[in-house]
Amino acid sequence: MTHVIEDYYATVDSGRLREATAMLAEDVEFAMILPTGANQGRGRAAMFDYLSGRPKVNRKHRMLRVAVDGDMQFAHGAVTENDSVTTGWFVAAMHIGADGLIDRYQVSFSADFALIPAQSSTEGARA
Repeated sequence: MTHVIEDYYATVDSGRLREATAMLAEDVEFAMILPTGANQGRGRAAMFDYLSGRPKVNRKHRMLRVAVDGDMQFAHGAVTENDSVTTGWFVAAMHIGADGLIDRYQVSFSADFALIPAQSSTEGARA
């Protein structure tokens, strides 16, 4: 069984950005805390503009942990490029509205810090 947060990242990673942003509420509010600064916005169109404006690379979000608590979903994972180079780690949280759409989304990314030690034997565990 997959969760909305997993489906969202898989859809983004496949390059189907219109389908990914269709998973968001029209008035979604988001905050992305990146090494270059915070990107806060509102609206499906604003998220599409952000996603489509990123550099074109073979980027994937490899989920290491996923948890769900009611209408909230959480993930921690690695970001890879070209299926081999890890460029950093992310922590994401999404609120899922009654209509099943993501209406609030927050993510942070660090190129230097992973929550899960590299030697962890439970990579990919789910809650």
